[in-house]
Amino acid sequence: QVQLVESGGGLVQPGGSLRLSCAASGLALNGYANAWFRQAPGKAREKVSCISSHDGSTYYGDSVKGRFTISRDTAKNTVSLQMNNLKPEDTAVYYCAAERLALSCRYYEDYEYNNWGQGTQVTVSS
Repeated sequence: QVQLVESGGGLVQPGGSLRLSCAASGLALNGYANAWFRQAPGKAREKVSCISSHDGSTYYGDSVKGRFTISRDTAKNTVSLQMNNLKPEDTAVYYCAAERLALSCRYYEDYEYNNWGQGTQVTVSS
Protein backbone atom coordinates (compact mmCIF):
# COMPACT_ATOMS: atom_id res chain seq x y z
CA GLN A 1 0.00 0.00 0.00
CA VAL A 2 1.40 3.35 -1.07
CA GLN A 3 1.55 6.06 1.54
CA LEU A 4 2.98 9.58 1.33
CA VAL A 5 3.22 11.55 4.55
CA GLU A 6 4.11 15.25 4.61
CA SER A 7 5.60 17.05 7.57
CA GLY A 8 7.23 20.36 8.40
CA GLY A 9 4.40 22.78 7.89
CA GLY A 10 3.56 25.51 10.37
CA LEU A 11 3.28 29.21 11.04
CA VAL A 12 6.16 31.42 9.98
CA GLN A 13 6.68 35.16 9.63
CA PRO A 14 7.23 36.75 6.23
CA GLY A 15 10.83 36.32 5.18
CA GLY A 16 11.19 33.15 7.19
CA SER A 17 11.94 29.61 6.09
CA LEU A 18 10.37 26.18 6.36
CA ARG A 19 11.42 22.78 5.14
CA LEU A 20 8.70 20.36 4.12
CA SER A 21 9.39 16.65 3.89
CA CYS A 22 7.45 13.84 2.30
CA ALA A 23 8.17 10.31 3.45
CA ALA A 24 7.08 7.47 1.21
CA SER A 25 6.24 3.86 1.89
CA GLY A 26 5.12 1.28 -0.61
CA LEU A 27 7.06 2.86 -3.46
CA ALA A 28 10.58 4.01 -4.21
CA LEU A 29 10.43 7.75 -4.83
CA ASN A 30 13.43 7.75 -7.15
CA GLY A 31 11.46 5.61 -9.61
CA TYR A 32 8.72 8.23 -9.77
CA ALA A 33 8.41 11.87 -10.56
CA ASN A 34 7.90 13.71 -7.27
CA ALA A 35 5.99 16.94 -7.02
CA TRP A 36 4.81 19.50 -4.53
CA PHE A 37 1.45 21.15 -5.10
CA ARG A 38 -0.33 23.71 -2.98
CA GLN A 39 -3.87 24.90 -2.60
CA ALA A 40 -4.96 28.12 -0.95
CA PRO A 41 -8.56 28.69 0.13
CA GLY A 42 -10.77 29.48 -2.84
CA LYS A 43 -8.00 28.83 -5.34
CA ALA A 44 -7.13 26.00 -7.69
CA ARG A 45 -4.38 23.58 -6.79
CA GLU A 46 -1.05 24.86 -8.09
CA LYS A 47 2.08 22.99 -9.05
CA VAL A 48 4.91 24.43 -6.99
CA SER A 49 7.84 22.24 -7.93
CA CYS A 50 8.72 18.80 -9.20
CA ILE A 51 11.68 16.55 -9.84
CA SER A 52 11.73 14.03 -12.64
CA SER A 53 12.67 10.41 -12.12
CA HIS A 54 14.74 9.70 -15.22
CA ASP A 55 17.18 12.62 -15.15
CA GLY A 56 16.52 14.46 -11.88
CA SER A 57 15.55 17.62 -13.71
CA THR A 58 13.57 20.09 -11.66
CA TYR A 59 10.77 22.55 -12.27
CA TYR A 60 9.67 25.54 -10.24
CA GLY A 61 6.61 27.68 -10.63
CA ASP A 62 7.30 31.32 -11.42
CA SER A 63 5.99 32.45 -8.04
CA VAL A 64 8.54 30.36 -6.12
CA LYS A 65 11.52 30.35 -8.45
CA GLY A 66 14.69 31.39 -6.64
CA ARG A 67 13.11 30.88 -3.21
CA PHE A 68 12.18 27.18 -3.09
CA THR A 69 14.37 24.14 -3.68
CA ILE A 70 13.21 20.58 -4.18
CA SER A 71 15.43 17.63 -3.36
CA ARG A 72 15.18 13.89 -3.06
CA ASP A 73 16.97 11.58 -0.63
CA THR A 74 17.01 8.11 -2.13
CA ALA A 75 18.42 6.46 0.98
CA LYS A 76 15.67 7.86 3.19
CA ASN A 77 13.01 7.61 0.47
CA THR A 78 11.96 11.19 1.06
CA VAL A 79 11.48 14.31 -1.01
CA SER A 80 11.85 17.74 0.53
CA LEU A 81 10.95 21.30 -0.28
CA GLN A 82 13.14 24.00 1.23
CA MET A 83 11.17 27.23 1.28
CA ASN A 84 13.02 30.49 1.92
CA ASN A 85 11.94 34.11 1.98
CA LEU A 86 8.35 33.07 2.51
CA LYS A 87 5.58 35.48 1.62
CA PRO A 88 1.98 35.69 2.81
CA GLU A 89 0.87 34.51 -0.63
CA ASP A 90 2.68 31.22 0.00
CA THR A 91 0.04 30.39 2.58
CA ALA A 92 -1.65 27.15 1.52
CA VAL A 93 -1.95 23.46 2.16
CA TYR A 94 1.05 21.77 0.56
CA TYR A 95 0.76 18.29 -0.88
CA CYS A 96 3.38 15.91 -2.16
CA ALA A 97 2.60 13.61 -5.04
CA ALA A 98 4.32 10.86 -6.97
CA GLU A 99 3.70 9.26 -10.32
CA ARG A 100 5.46 7.36 -13.06
CA LEU A 101 5.68 9.85 -15.91
CA ALA A 102 7.07 9.30 -19.37
CA LEU A 103 8.40 12.83 -19.84
CA SER A 104 9.81 15.61 -17.70
CA CYS A 105 7.54 16.34 -14.76
CA ARG A 106 7.18 19.96 -15.88
CA TYR A 107 4.63 18.84 -18.49
CA TYR A 108 2.21 17.13 -16.09
CA GLU A 109 -0.57 18.59 -13.97
CA ASP A 110 -2.17 17.48 -10.73
CA TYR A 111 -4.81 15.23 -12.29
CA GLU A 112 -2.07 13.08 -13.76
CA TYR A 113 -0.71 12.12 -10.33
CA ASN A 114 -2.33 9.17 -8.55
CA ASN A 115 -0.31 9.05 -5.33
CA TRP A 116 -0.89 11.87 -2.84
CA GLY A 117 -0.13 12.78 0.71
CA GLN A 118 -2.68 14.22 3.11
CA GLY A 119 -1.22 17.71 3.02
CA THR A 120 0.47 20.02 5.51
CA GLN A 121 -0.59 23.58 6.29
CA VAL A 122 1.85 26.43 5.72
CA THR A 123 0.82 29.83 7.05
CA VAL A 124 2.94 32.91 6.46
CA SER A 125 1.81 35.76 8.64
CA SER A 126 3.14 38.38 10.98
